[in-house]
Amino acid sequence: MRRNTLLSCIFSLVLLMRYRGFVLVHGDDGRNLFIPKKLEMFVDELPDMPKLQGYCFKDGEPFAGNLSIGMYDTTWKFHRDLPATRVFAYGLTRETATVPGPTIQAIKGIPTYITWTNHLPSRHFLPWDPTITTAKSISGVPAVVHLHGGVQPPSSDGNSMAWFTAGFSDTGPQFSSPVYFYPNFQPPGNLWYHDHAMGLTRVNILAGLFGMYRITSPQETSLRLPSGPLFDRHLVLFDRDFRTDGSLYMNNTGCNPSIHPQWQPEYFGTVIIVNGKAWPYLRVRRRRYRFRILNASNARFFSLSFTDGTKFIHVASDSVYLPKPVQTRKFLLAPSEIGDVIVDFSESASDSVILLNDAPYPYPSGDPTDEMNGKVMKFLIARSKEKDMSHVPSTLMKYPRPQSSQVAAKRHIIMYEYESKTGDPTHLYLNAKSFTDPVTEMPREGTDEIWEVINLTDDNHPLHVHLGVVTVLGAQTLADVDKFKECMMKKNDVKACNLTEHVTRKKHGVVPHERGWKNVVKIWPGNLTRILVRFSPLDEKKFPFDPTAEPGYVYHCHILDHEDNEMMRPFKIVP
Repeated sequence: MRRNTLLSCIFSLVLLMRYRGFVLVHGDDGRNLFIPKKLEMFVDELPDMPKLQGYCFKDGEPFAGNLSIGMYDTTWKFHRDLPATRVFAYGLTRETATVPGPTIQAIKGIPTYITWTNHLPSRHFLPWDPTITTAKSISGVPAVVHLHGGVQPPSSDGNSMAWFTAGFSDTGPQFSSPVYFYPNFQPPGNLWYHDHAMGLTRVNILAGLFGMYRITSPQETSLRLPSGPLFDRHLVLFDRDFRTDGSLYMNNTGCNPSIHPQWQPEYFGTVIIVNGKAWPYLRVRRRRYRFRILNASNARFFSLSFTDGTKFIHVASDSVYLPKPVQTRKFLLAPSEIGDVIVDFSESASDSVILLNDAPYPYPSGDPTDEMNGKVMKFLIARSKEKDMSHVPSTLMKYPRPQSSQVAAKRHIIMYEYESKTGDPTHLYLNAKSFTDPVTEMPREGTDEIWEVINLTDDNHPLHVHLGVVTVLGAQTLADVDKFKECMMKKNDVKACNLTEHVTRKKHGVVPHERGWKNVVKIWPGNLTRILVRFSPLDEKKFPFDPTAEPGYVYHCHILDHEDNEMMRPFKIVP
C-alpha cells in the first residue's frame, strides 16, 4: 500500500514510556511545530565546515596521522531566525563541534588513525523505538562511526553492534577498540562518516552525527579541475523540521503504534539545509566551481537542477572518478549518494541562480515538492567574468572495468516490505531474513559477484555494500509483480516462483554519470537490477589488512528508517 506522507500515521495515542534509561514520549501531534514559511530563504551564508588533517609531515613527506574526535551534546543555529537547536555533533571539543562535522582530509596510501570518543548524555533527546532490534544501554546513548565508502578492516568499519556509550561504560557485543584504522588504500575521492548504531542510526544522524571525509592524491593535480578552498566546496544536503523553540521535530508516534510505538517508515522535513544552514546563499565568481554534493537525508531523494538550466559536469560518482566527464541539466541523488560536479557560472546569463529539487517523497511515487522543499540554495554570481585557469579534461581517471564473464558467484537479493492489516509497513527484510539471522552471503576475497536485486516494494531503495565497490550492469522490469510478490512472500524462492517467467525484455539503461564504480546504487521498484560487486581493491591486488576477520561487514538500504528496521544483513569475506 503506497503511503501518503501528509495523511499517514495520524493517531491520538498518548503514551509516556520509560525504557532502560531512555524516555519515549508518544502522541506528539505536531503542535508547536515551526511553520517553515516564516523563515526567510537565502539570508544565511553557506558555511564551510572546519577541516581536520588526517596525516602529518616530516622532512616534507607525509606519514600517518592521529586524530581524536568526539561526539558532543551541544547546540547549533540552523537559521538566523530560529532559536539555537539542540544537536549531537562531531568535533575536537564541544565548543568546536559542528553540524555537519568537520571535514577530514586524508592522502591516498597514508593511514589515518582516529580515536572516536562518546560524550553523549544518558538519554537521547529524540524519540526512539525499543521494539525494533536496537542497541540498548542504561548508561548512555550508544553510538559508533562508519566511514561510508571506506576500505577498512572489519574492526574499524563501524559495525552496528560495535557501539559504545560515554566513557566506554557500556559496549556492544562486537566492540573491540575506540581507535579506528583507515588505510586510505583506495582511489582519491569523496567519502563521509556517520553514526551506525543498531536501530539508532536514523535518530543519531538526525541529531547531527555525520561529516565529510576526502581522500586526495597527487595524480589529481594534472586534471586541473577547480581547486582550493574557494572553488572546491562540499555541499551536504539534508532536511529537517523544527518546533517553535528551535528543537528538532520528529514524530513520536509510529504508523503501527501497537506494534512499534515510535518507528515510522520514512522521515521527511520541510526545511532544506545545506552545510548546516537552511536555504543558504553563496557568492560565487563568474567561473568554474567544483561541488561535492552529499545527500545526508534520512529518506529524501534530491532531483537537482538550476533555475536557468546551467549544466552540471559530473567528474566522479560517490568515491570514484568517472573515466570521462558527463554533462547533465538535472540529476538524482539518493540518500547517501555523492555527486561530484563542475558548475561553470560564466555560462549563466543572470546574476543569481537557485538550486532546485523536484523529487517526490517517498521516491518515486510520493508527494510532490512544494515552494519550500523544492528549493535548496541560492548562488549570487559576480557580474564580471574572470580569468579561469581550471578546466575539465576530456578524460579523468580509468580503473578496471567490470567483467561479468569472470564472476565467482551470482546471488539473488530480494527486498521485502511487510505490512499490518492497515496497510502500513511494520518492517523490511532482505531475503526474508532479519539482521540477526545467520550469515548467508560469504563472498571470497579478491572476487567479483553479480547480485540480482529484486525490489518487491513501492520505494526506490539505495543499496550500500560495505567494503566493496559496485557498478550497475542494467535493470529489467518484472511482469505480474503482484503475483510474483505473493508467491515470494510465501516461499522466498525465485525458482519456485518462476522468476524467469516474470523478467520481461524491457531493459533499463544506466544513466551515463552512474556507469562507473559506486558505493550506493538505486534499486527501482518492480525491477530486477543487476549489479557487480567487487570484493577486492579497485586499483591494487590485495587489501592491506585481513578482510576475513570478525565481525565482518554489512549491506543495507540507506534509507535510514528502513536500515534501522531490519533492511540490513551481515556478510563475511572468506579466504
